[in-house]
Amino acid sequence: MNSTYRKIAAALAFIIGAMAIFAGGQVLLGKIMDYYVVDWLPIYNFIAGLISSFITAILIWKGNKYSLQAAIGTFASHGIVMTILQTSYRDLVASDSIKAMTVRMVVWLIILVLMIIQVRQDKKGEIHAN
Repeated sequence: MNSTYRKIAAALAFIIGAMAIFAGGQVLLGKIMDYYVVDWLPIYNFIAGLISSFITAILIWKGNKYSLQAAIGTFASHGIVMTILQTSYRDLVASDSIKAMTVRMVVWLIILVLMIIQVRQDKKGEIHAN
């Protein structure tokens, strides 16, 4: 069984998670940004990055039965945070934060598409094997 799409999705999940760890970690370690930082956002980014890189990416890589739910949960979590930022913090949040969250959401959408393609390929393989 070819698992190329799943492996690419897992690699993307790890990379985007590592980027969030780095971005959130910098602020948590005291780096002063030249724009306003919403207090809870670096904590969210750091924790979401840890979960993405060290739980969700591994679940995807291994083809775990919960990997799709974990990926959907991550995408939904970013969507909820983006909605909060665009509604409650519209006049405060930095454009860099909005851009970063947009990139995360696009990458997670790509990850989900790759995972769905992999599931369809796996099902085709099962049909042809029978």
